[in-house]
Amino acid sequence: MVDTSAKHDAQPGKAPETGRRAELFVFAVIAAFIWPVVAVGVVGGYGFLVWMSQIILGPPGPPGA
Repeated sequence: MVDTSAKHDAQPGKAPETGRRAELFVFAVIAAFIWPVVAVGVVGGYGFLVWMSQIILGPPGPPGA
């Protein structure tokens, strides 16, 4: 069973400041550090995939051109 006794002390409709600050900090870390790394990894991975496919299959275009 879940204990909700701590929730009765908080005012309804108002988030605690520490929770809001922690949430803002987590958002800043995700927005400033994690998503740029993920974006670079995805673009780099796609470039690597295209590069490797061109090494194996040859460059794009009509054959013999």
